[in-house]
Amino acid sequence: MTSGEVFCDCTLGGGGHALTIAPDISPGGLLIGIDQDVEALNFAHARLKAALSALSDPSPARLAIIKGNFADLDELLIQVPVPGIDGFLFDLGVSSHQLDIPSRGFSYARDAPLDMRMDPGTQTTTAAEIINNTTAADLAWILRNFGEERHAVQIAHRIVKARVQAPITSTSELVRIVKSAIPARYRRSGGNPAKRTFQALRIAVNRELDVLEAGLNAAVRWLNPAGRLVVISYHSLEDRIVKNLFNELSKSCICPPEAPICTCGIKPIFSRISKRALVATSEQREDNPRSKSAKLRWAIKSPEEDPSPGGDLDPGVARHRQ
Repeated sequence: MTSGEVFCDCTLGGGGHALTIAPDISPGGLLIGIDQDVEALNFAHARLKAALSALSDPSPARLAIIKGNFADLDELLIQVPVPGIDGFLFDLGVSSHQLDIPSRGFSYARDAPLDMRMDPGTQTTTAAEIINNTTAADLAWILRNFGEERHAVQIAHRIVKARVQAPITSTSELVRIVKSAIPARYRRSGGNPAKRTFQALRIAVNRELDVLEAGLNAAVRWLNPAGRLVVISYHSLEDRIVKNLFNELSKSCICPPEAPICTCGIKPIFSRISKRALVATSEQREDNPRSKSAKLRWAIKSPEEDPSPGGDLDPGVARHRQ
């Protein structure tokens, strides 16, 4: 990162990453912070303003804090407005700020209402509604596909049996039910046995995988030539989406080797991508246990402007970016 750049943190959270980025793009830079969580936005905005005002730089980076879901990145960035972005960061999953507020219901380690909405102001479906109103078959599908839970069927049937007696409304109730459904030999290792169930429900409530694909494709369109895209994921489902997209957009000519000239016209959108995901060191994991499952992948856009991988831009966006 260099001074004067435009950088977009698409998952602002508590502002931890942004606090590191802001000084690097000063003076003259612009830091755009996006989050759908109002509490997180207010908290991060206050931290960033204080940090920037404390800099000796007479022209610190400007801030643009926007409430919204990065699935709607095109519409959100038009509000700023900027012609393009030099760097994007996506730090996926639940932020430390959200985990540390028990009432949000994201943590299986604390008793709280089964909520898990990242934007309670606009989202209506909670984890409790999914748990109490979904069929056993659909529950098992959610747990197996979003949580990669090997005991999905057993857990789903145990949930359905328990909710006949009374609705399941708290995180502690759900943890108890999940533990009762998993054989003892599988509960002895791997951490809390409910973690995959909680992951699956959070993904379902917030449509996280669909949102991720939409956000990444929009980010690619907005990246300036030689711009950087960095994604930190926390489970294999997210990482697979990121890896596949990066690989697909780094492909070049697909003409047969015997063809004298290229006729396909395909040029790579990304000039460089990380071949392997970066993971936290043992020291980093000890300092921050939540980094244990983190995987970081990065990509650099080709120096020349490439066609959009996600289809033509919306006319309003295209006019704005000309």
